[in-house]
Amino acid sequence: MSTINYSEKIPNNVNLSEDKTLQRALEHWQPNYLNWWNDMGPDGSNNFDVYLRTAVSVDADGWAQFGHVKMPDYRWGIFLNPKEEGRQVNFGEHKGEAAWQDVPGEHRANLRRIIVTQGDTEPASVEQQRHLGLTCPSQYDLRNLFQVNVEEGRHLWAMVYLLHKYFGRDGREEAEALLDRRSGDSDNPRILQAFNEPTPDWLSFYMFTYFTDRDGKFQLCALAESGFDPLARTTKFMLTEEAHHMFVGESGVSRVIARTCQVMNELKTDDPAKIRAAGVIDLPTIQRYLNFHFSVTIDLFGADESSNAAIFYNSGLKGRYEETKRGDDHRLQGQTYKVLGLKEGHLIEREVPMLNALNEVLRDDYIKDSIGGVQRWNKVIEKAGIPFKLQAPHKAFNRKIGTLAGAHISPDGRAVSATEFAARQNEWLPSVEDRAFVASLMGRVTEAGKFANWIAPPVMGINRQPVDFDYVRFN
Repeated sequence: MSTINYSEKIPNNVNLSEDKTLQRALEHWQPNYLNWWNDMGPDGSNNFDVYLRTAVSVDADGWAQFGHVKMPDYRWGIFLNPKEEGRQVNFGEHKGEAAWQDVPGEHRANLRRIIVTQGDTEPASVEQQRHLGLTCPSQYDLRNLFQVNVEEGRHLWAMVYLLHKYFGRDGREEAEALLDRRSGDSDNPRILQAFNEPTPDWLSFYMFTYFTDRDGKFQLCALAESGFDPLARTTKFMLTEEAHHMFVGESGVSRVIARTCQVMNELKTDDPAKIRAAGVIDLPTIQRYLNFHFSVTIDLFGADESSNAAIFYNSGLKGRYEETKRGDDHRLQGQTYKVLGLKEGHLIEREVPMLNALNEVLRDDYIKDSIGGVQRWNKVIEKAGIPFKLQAPHKAFNRKIGTLAGAHISPDGRAVSATEFAARQNEWLPSVEDRAFVASLMGRVTEAGKFANWIAPPVMGINRQPVDFDYVRFN
């Protein structure tokens, strides 16, 4: 079951050939997917041979096989982790029952909504990153961008498989709609706002893959606990691939910081103007980008109080991060959790029923994980001997969703007036000038082993290859 059959039109490890109806439906969807990829996938990448990671099985020794692949010929497919015999629903009112191998009728609409929402994020990020290959800082980075892109495309396949196999005509229509929506389109946008934000430059890309792909990790971890077993098995393998995306983000930001610190020490200055004049990105600008991407991403977890979250958990559809490792009763009835609110101009904490606060629980788990990377970035600055610390902003800062939407909170967590927020917005979030400056640095570097001036080379190459390896052959 774990070996992936590449002899079929759609590579898979789900015995697709034994279900001719499903196979025909997916083979009907496949050309539309390829048309979408040609229209919205990486711009100008056709005919490139890219050093990509491709799974030949979902086992530890098979999920990462490297070799040069011509971009349009990448074999997207359907890969599920092996079935775990005797697996149960591990939370909610169905706790202890056998995990579902088919969709429970009463949860059909909610499960479809969960899968469609997750599926919608995958092509969205490809669309957001479509033009970045034209301004890559190196071959190494270009290869990493394409690896992220093809795997986001495969994650779309993972969700489409579930829609086609388990949701009949409704599922097929939802799968078509996933190819119709477009990131940032005013008439037919992607479902979640963060996936409609532009990713115009590589600093945004690194921030996106560190923060927003980390949201993907936490959402997938919660779905990997699902009592609907096919969803759990699908998302477990997606998580294996997602780790690389976060590595691209964390190491990318770290390399930007390292190069900035190097120039600061060479020039013996912390003056942003002088640092910018040297062609690197000053640390306060990096902080503003961090503030933006962190705050936009934590909105993805939804409202701090949510009856839907309670329903999803009670029904056994979506658990918490590392649900089975937690020591409570996994039902959460009568338990409470603290969420933030605003009262008389001040932030306050309120106790709300835990079941209704599960978005906040997942958001807080995410924040703890995110801060770890920020601390590692600070070690780069500290090692360079520069007295500057990056910080994740307060979780109430710049929120657009939930009870804090529209509240005027500074990055350090103070409630401020609308006037002060407006006056200091360019101090806290990237200004038009910041974005224009970063955009001005985005020239394309494609010679093997060469890197743009604003970013340091990586410590090591991909799959133990040298840094100057030919990661992309442009033909």
